[in-house]
Amino acid sequence: MTAPLRGLLSCDPAVATSGVTLLADALRAQAVPVTETQWQPPLDGTLEPLTRVMADRRRSEANALALQRMTSSGAELVDVRPASEALGLERGTFLHAGPPIEWDRASGPLRGALVGAMLFEGMAQTPEAAEAVLARGGVVLEPCHHRGGVGPMAGVVSPSMWVYELRDEVYGHTSWCSLNEGLGRVLRYGAFGPAVIERLHWMSSVLGPLLQQAVRSGGPFDIKALVAQMLQMGDEGHNRNRAGSLLLLRDLLPPLIAADGTAGDIAQVVRFCGANEHFFLNVGMPACKLSTLAAEGIPGSSVVTTMARNGTDFGIRTAGTGDRWFTGPANTPEGLFLGDFGPGDANPDIGDSAITETAGIGGFAMAAAPAIVRFVGGDVRQALRATQTMYEITVGEHTAYQVPILEFRGTPTGIDVAAVARTGILPQINTGMAGRVAGTGQVGAGLVTPPVQCFTAALQALAAAAEG
Repeated sequence: MTAPLRGLLSCDPAVATSGVTLLADALRAQAVPVTETQWQPPLDGTLEPLTRVMADRRRSEANALALQRMTSSGAELVDVRPASEALGLERGTFLHAGPPIEWDRASGPLRGALVGAMLFEGMAQTPEAAEAVLARGGVVLEPCHHRGGVGPMAGVVSPSMWVYELRDEVYGHTSWCSLNEGLGRVLRYGAFGPAVIERLHWMSSVLGPLLQQAVRSGGPFDIKALVAQMLQMGDEGHNRNRAGSLLLLRDLLPPLIAADGTAGDIAQVVRFCGANEHFFLNVGMPACKLSTLAAEGIPGSSVVTTMARNGTDFGIRTAGTGDRWFTGPANTPEGLFLGDFGPGDANPDIGDSAITETAGIGGFAMAAAPAIVRFVGGDVRQALRATQTMYEITVGEHTAYQVPILEFRGTPTGIDVAAVARTGILPQINTGMAGRVAGTGQVGAGLVTPPVQCFTAALQALAAAAEG
């Protein structure tokens, strides 16, 4: 039975086009409003595995469960402790960002951060001596993610460094992250000069213990609630954390001022935290990690639970494939540079901070923070388009994290490997850029996407495990 066409010619047409732009351009030339949809064939070589994954009878329910767990998980800051105590990290074991890697393949910034950690721990007296130990395999290297944590940029954590400890009381998980050093020439960007080491010692002897007192006496602090608030105040949670940092400092100040310490030390800590616009990032990241931890281990789910990079490789993991990494060569971000630095100075993408995008904020929430484009490049329309496009590769929207300019629509959450393969759209990440040469520090900030190989490999693994 055909639908009646009565009135079709008496109202304005609503036209949507797909594919080549010739038809859309012709209609616009006649003043006809057109909505263009982006469409392209599935990624090369993915048709057969994509068909198997899409036909997996568990997938729809499993992905819905992954989204439900990600959005309902909690994230409270409960403690600040040395990594040796919080993680059982032993002398000679260093954690790093991204998938597993050895010294001979490590990037410049990762090598620089490892050298700095050796100097900080007193395991070497000179950078040359540190490199010699690292080159002969004299230490154990392990990804932060393997211990349920995250590390920004190089992500190097050694036993004497202090970490934030966050807890998800809903699903019973714990995550952690190192304390933020500020910007510029810092360890996480691969710098290891005397000023870097001196700052690390101050953070372990003054900053960490005072923050510990503040958190233990004034906490726990609901970090998930702060993320929701900061998105309403112009942050996106990855490269823009101004509002979040102020909100966190607001909560920490009363117990911090009352802590058992000298007035000079407390004032120095307040100044250090207040001057650091990324102070919040290092609690926001483990909050996001708790979200993705809640979605791990769901058979049949094609939702991404980890995106991380070590400066050489980009790796992802999914809810349906457990701890298995799927990797490809890390791309180099494109964006804005500091001072006289340029594209030739930038290292390929590095850091665990893409956990923010994995959990539905960061580059996925750029529409909530249009001012971010002044830091990473692009324009306001690009920020809006980035968030709107990410809805096409995610399984749903976050119930707590909302975007005001999109009528308070929830942020796109739960990256679907199958949707990435089907559409060819890759996750949008905004990030800092580390210098290619060890010891350089930060050279800029920009936008980047993962290598496609991560998703095609994950799709193959999901297809192999699919149930017809």
